[in-house]
Amino acid sequence: MAEIATATSTHENTTDTTEGTTGTDAAANAAAAALGVRNRLVITLLLISTFVVILNETIMGVALPRLMEDLKISASAAQWLTSAFMLTMAVVIPITGFLLQRYNTRPVFIAAMTLFSTGTLIAALAPGFTVLLVARVVQATGTAIMFPLLLTTVMTLVPAAHLGRMMGNISIVISVAPAIGPTISGAILSVLDWRWMFILVLPIALTALVVGGILMKNVTTPIKTPIDVFSVVLSALGFGGLVYGLSNLGAAGGGIASVSGWLPLAVGALGLTTFILRQLSLQKRNRALLDLRTFRSRTFTFAIVMMAISMMALFGTIILLPIYIQTVLGLDTLTTGLMLLPGGLVMGLLAPLVGRLYDRSGPTRLLVTGSVIVSAVFWGMTLLNEHSAPWMVVAAHVTLSLGLALLFTPLFTAGLAAVRPELYSHGSAMVGTIQQLAGAFGTALFVTVMASVAASQLAPGVTAVTATSAGIHAAFLCGAVISLFAIPAAFFIRRTPAVEGADAGAPAGVPAH
Repeated sequence: MAEIATATSTHENTTDTTEGTTGTDAAANAAAAALGVRNRLVITLLLISTFVVILNETIMGVALPRLMEDLKISASAAQWLTSAFMLTMAVVIPITGFLLQRYNTRPVFIAAMTLFSTGTLIAALAPGFTVLLVARVVQATGTAIMFPLLLTTVMTLVPAAHLGRMMGNISIVISVAPAIGPTISGAILSVLDWRWMFILVLPIALTALVVGGILMKNVTTPIKTPIDVFSVVLSALGFGGLVYGLSNLGAAGGGIASVSGWLPLAVGALGLTTFILRQLSLQKRNRALLDLRTFRSRTFTFAIVMMAISMMALFGTIILLPIYIQTVLGLDTLTTGLMLLPGGLVMGLLAPLVGRLYDRSGPTRLLVTGSVIVSAVFWGMTLLNEHSAPWMVVAAHVTLSLGLALLFTPLFTAGLAAVRPELYSHGSAMVGTIQQLAGAFGTALFVTVMASVAASQLAPGVTAVTATSAGIHAAFLCGAVISLFAIPAAFFIRRTPAVEGADAGAPAGVPAH
């Protein structure tokens, strides 16, 4: 009897232990599921909000002629509605690396969407050019915060095995939003006043702000570090000076020797050099505004180089093709927008597929293929002239979009995955900063080359259309040469082992993948 009692007692204890363990596992699984739902909700809110804010970066391009007429301003003044947006982004984004370490996710999100919504409201009510320009600056401040916030959050929350697929979704935001901006703008302007470009966006922005304010959760733990004010000043002078100078060169057209363009570039170069030296000193004490230790990763460095070339191609094409379609081919703004729409849709449809391919086979094959396609299209676009059929432009833009779709997701994923987790926010800020500098450089380069060559071609018996066509040929030729440099860089970008990426060495307060 004693043995039976002992056995029964042992069985009961074992059963209790098993039930207790099962209960613990169930609780852990429930907690993990809840965390997964929370993470998906946070990322979804950030994706939608970032798409809305980035869309506004290129929505003004097609609208500039209408704004020049309605507001009685010159072409160079109107260009600043786009250039000021890029300038503000270039100044603010380098600071976001510090902000995302210093503050929680939710207040940073609320601040960003509040700024963007406020800027959109001011733009919709703007009585004149000056107020509209201020509104664009306020919009850009919110936009500059959203993109690094999205990248940092995704790198923090998403497991390495699924990172490519999620970055595919981000690529939709990064590539499609700027690409379809001209299409949306053209459609609105064909039936409505230019203010409706902002009126229609405002409810979406406000909805994202309210819903995000209620549902957004904090996913990181802030690190209390003091801000280096001198670095902020140097950042503004460096990055702001470069974008301002590049934008001036683009707006000046043929005025390559203009002091107004080269002086800000010189100030920017000096400011950026001093900024870099300052960060190298501060990062030894983990106080850098923008930590440059991200470049110790060869993969990240080559990814940044390729990203710069890709963004130059994207923004240069966005600014040049509408000019070619309207000025050389003589088509209207709505037709221009519709011709550029298929390319934007191609990037959007392919981005998730590219993300899955990245998770399966890594970045190298995708990047090599994409860089070859982009270069081939640029060489093909050098053949465009005033007699080219519109379908050729559409085909070239769709093929270019295909090549860029193969580039963006692997570049974002492989580049940031190669950065140590404690540097995610700085890596994200660096990606955003390079995007703006490359976009400004691409825009300035393409427009300046086009205008300079067009001006040199003007002569008795040569029409403005023929001269502009020659200028566009030269600009695309310049882009084709630059695109060749991306092909060898693609071979140096490989998938970073998980131990070197997100899972190893996550800092205190930051959840590992």
